[in-house]
Amino acid sequence: MSRKTTESAPTGAKRPREGLVTPARIVVAVLGVLALIFIFENTRSTRIRLIVPEVTMPLWVALLATALIGALCGAYAMRRRR
Repeated sequence: MSRKTTESAPTGAKRPREGLVTPARIVVAVLGVLALIFIFENTRSTRIRLIVPEVTMPLWVALLATALIGALCGAYAMRRRR
């Protein structure tokens, strides 16, 4: 007695990823590297006014903080979009 069985994927199964390296990820990586190069090339100290106080810090710290705040805002906006 021979019996054919058909195997099917579970209904909740995820599709395999197309690939880890996609054009969008390459663009994001290149932009990230360029941003880091720009930040670390600007190492002189500068005065920055934050609403009321004026602080002196290396320019790269201010640029990196701004980039991180922007990335967090973008991640939050994308999460809220889903």
